[in-house]
Amino acid sequence: MGWVRHDVATRLADHGTVFRVEDNAVRLHPRLTTPDERSAAVDAVCAHMHAEHRTPALRGERYTVSPRWGAAPLMTVDRGVVSLFGVRAYGVHVNGVIGGDSLWIAKRAVDKAVAPGKLDNLIAGGQPAGLGLMKNLVKEAAEEADIPEALARTARPVGVVTYCHEDSWGLKPDTMFCYDLDVPPDFEPRCTDGEIESFRQMKVDEVVALVRDTMDFKFNVNLVLLDFFIRRGWLCPDTEPDYVEILRGLRRG
Repeated sequence: MGWVRHDVATRLADHGTVFRVEDNAVRLHPRLTTPDERSAAVDAVCAHMHAEHRTPALRGERYTVSPRWGAAPLMTVDRGVVSLFGVRAYGVHVNGVIGGDSLWIAKRAVDKAVAPGKLDNLIAGGQPAGLGLMKNLVKEAAEEADIPEALARTARPVGVVTYCHEDSWGLKPDTMFCYDLDVPPDFEPRCTDGEIESFRQMKVDEVVALVRDTMDFKFNVNLVLLDFFIRRGWLCPDTEPDYVEILRGLRRG
């Protein structure tokens, strides 16, 4: 279900009523037979390890752990410890499209724990357990950009981007469900929950240049935008020598 670093596995071995650590695997104890039992036991271990070893803190948002998208959950884990266990996370990212040649681009608040001050999609967020993708999209749209539900629900699913990110505690394989939202020219998003500092309209060719030449965007947002450029013909095989490699890279995680 995931990847656990050797030093983390050594610490998990101290919790033998929850984990069984073998030479080449970490397994949950077979006495934990239900998703709720597994979730509660793993939470308790993670809280203890944070206090003793300064592993990531629990953040109060649950992510589903399952063998594949749509399968029955084996348990849930707190969002903060996803990389500790290397389990796959999911999220939604929405391109805010204005006409045929512009995008709404968000700037993240400078006090964000991840990628402070970086540029972002109009709407983006992790996928919590027990909530459908569209309901999550509607929730994030209202919280981050004050987008009415009726408008948010017109967002069209256009595919997925996958990648794997390494942080200081392990690996985070991620699947981002991508959507395009056609935003009326007279609508302007508004910062509501403090996670976004500002919004601005940008021409797509300007966004292409920023993705190509700078690190101004949050690392995974670059991938969502590359997918958008390819689907909309802003990135073409006749002019981009790495076209095939870029396409392959967007589905590797």
